[in-house]
Amino acid sequence: MLWHPRLADTILYPNDRPNGPPRMNTPDLRQERARLAAYAMDLTGRRGGEVTPEILAAEVGVSRARIEAIFPEESDLFDAVVELWFEPHVAIMEEVLASDLPPNRKFYEFYVRRFRRNRAEFRRDPSAFAVLCELGARRFERVRSFVDLADHYLCELIAEAQAEGHFPGLEIDRALTLINQMTVAYTMPDLLQTVDERLTEDKLAAIVDTLFAGLSATDGGASGVSGLRPA
Repeated sequence: MLWHPRLADTILYPNDRPNGPPRMNTPDLRQERARLAAYAMDLTGRRGGEVTPEILAAEVGVSRARIEAIFPEESDLFDAVVELWFEPHVAIMEEVLASDLPPNRKFYEFYVRRFRRNRAEFRRDPSAFAVLCELGARRFERVRSFVDLADHYLCELIAEAQAEGHFPGLEIDRALTLINQMTVAYTMPDLLQTVDERLTEDKLAAIVDTLFAGLSATDGGASGVSGLRPA
C-alpha cells in the first residue's frame, strides 16, 4: 500500500553493468527510497519549497543517475514524500479498526490519534508544516488516494456502528459525508494552522458523542420552514 511493486524488478544501481554490482533487492530499495524521502521532506521544510530530484541529488551528494534509478518518474519523489507523511496515519487507522473497542470509542480514537500527530508536527515546526500542506493542496491529485483510503476506513467504522443500531436509516455514503463535514477541522492539516488553539480533544469527544446520540436519517424539522414570520 505504501510501496510501488512495479519498481522492485527494474531498479539498478546507477553503475550496474554485466560485470558490475548486483541489482538492488526489494528491501534495499525500500530502505533507500524511505531514507531519501525522509531527507527530501526535511529539506522541503528548510528550503520552503518542493525538492526536485536534481536538488536532492546535489544535497545528498550522489549522482542524478542514482536518484533517477530510485525515482524514475519526476513525480515519484513527491509520491514517496506523500507516502512518508501518511504512513503513520495509515498505521493509526488500521490499528484502530483492528481493535476491539466499541464503535463510539473507535470513532474517537480514529480521529484523535491522527489529530495529535498533526498537531505535534505543526507545533514542532509551523513553517515546514505550512510548506508541506501547501504542496499537498497544490498537487492534490497525488494525495487523493490517501484521502480516499481514510474514507474507506471510515466507511468500515460506519458499517460497524450501524450493525449495532447507530446512524439508523442512513446510507453509508450519506453518513460518510455528514461525518466528514462535522469532523473536518480535526482531519485537515490546513485548518490546524488557523484554528489550532480552538481545537481540543474534549471538543472532539463531544462531537463524536453527539454523532452517536442522534445522527440518523430522521427529519427533525430543521429544513421544513418555507418562510419566516414574527414570533
